Amino acid sequence: MSLILFISFFSLLILGTPVAFALAIGSFAAVIFGSNYPAIVVIKEMFSGLDSFPLMAVPFFILAAELMTGSAMTQVLLRFASQFVGHLRGGLGYANVLSSTMFAGISGSALADAAGPGAMMVRMMERGGYSRAYAGALTASASVIGPIIPPSIIMIIYAMQDQRVSVIGLFMAGILPGLLIATTLCVVNWRVSRQRNYRSDVPRPGWREMVKTTFFALPALFLIVLIIGGIRSGIFTPTEASVVAVFYALVCGMFVYRSLRLRDLPTIILRAGIVTAAILLILAAARAFAWILIIEGVPQTLAQVIVAWDLSPIVFLLAINVLLLIFGLFMDPLPGVMILVPILAPIAFSLGIDPTHFAIVVIVNLTVGLITPPVGSLLFVVSSAVKLRVSDLVREMPLFFFAYIGILLLLTFVPGIVTWLPRATGL
Repeated sequence: MSLILFISFFSLLILGTPVAFALAIGSFAAVIFGSNYPAIVVIKEMFSGLDSFPLMAVPFFILAAELMTGSAMTQVLLRFASQFVGHLRGGLGYANVLSSTMFAGISGSALADAAGPGAMMVRMMERGGYSRAYAGALTASASVIGPIIPPSIIMIIYAMQDQRVSVIGLFMAGILPGLLIATTLCVVNWRVSRQRNYRSDVPRPGWREMVKTTFFALPALFLIVLIIGGIRSGIFTPTEASVVAVFYALVCGMFVYRSLRLRDLPTIILRAGIVTAAILLILAAARAFAWILIIEGVPQTLAQVIVAWDLSPIVFLLAINVLLLIFGLFMDPLPGVMILVPILAPIAFSLGIDPTHFAIVVIVNLTVGLITPPVGSLLFVVSSAVKLRVSDLVREMPLFFFAYIGILLLLTFVPGIVTWLPRATGL
């Protein structure tokens, strides 16, 4: 049955079938032609994969991000970020990374980050004299921070697959790696800006203007504190935090910034619903796919083989990095987590690797796949949003890709970057 599963799945991917349909059709083909199970068992597993209270956080965080994008909150964060670095050489590139980092603390989604403030920054950078292709590549690379800085949809999904980690633990563990990624991208932008002489013609704002802009941005910035502080203090769960984020974004957009109107809500809710449906369909199909692997004994067999190799933890992590980088070329992060984590997490734990450390390595690695062709979802989102060919983006990506390789190696060899903050906060 597993042979039919893999052949049908990869054949459909090669033909360009969307990942969700490739997973679902492959699962149906394996059950119908390779087993005595009724086909309805695939549907049952798909529904079981969505029958989870923590999973309810996904549509609400997506809706909160859409509400922010539809109101003035996104522009407010852009102005807040630009006032500190916009006047420097390569300043708009720094502002791009900084605004993506702040928006990541609200949306939890790389795609929402790229389609919202990212698309705006590309246009601002182009008007400032930057190459549109470089601006798009920087935007796509910075949007990867979205699932790393909490709140993170992929972290919620990961915690559902591995009971050794908690959502809030992963949230805290992702903060330093997310800031490390932002710092590294700023270094890349500094180098490119010097080579191409991307100078800024934006004057440095006076302190009165900076105070005014900062004060105006405080309500938007407070949402980050509200989500993380509320979860960490036990006031509400991550799922409840997502609902709070929606109502907070709604109140800010309608009554604080007064840029969100009632007639805008149906369109915003529709956009959030479409994105949510796409994500949940992937998760449901991945659950059926993973169920077939489990009943076929694939995880157990693979675990026995890897354990027999007697690998050290570092060698195992390096091998996992290579495996996930290749996997990310063809698969989005969410189905990757659903399929691979139940297989790999127990092996990592048996080798003495900290579960939280392993989780962040996996999450960062899989999200890098969002900027690697041929699947590279962020490349297609950015190219569509700013009317740019994907091939032009890909030509600008090598420097950013090598930067992420360096980050992955640093996270692999220095686990304290991941584990220090959760331990310091008692998690």
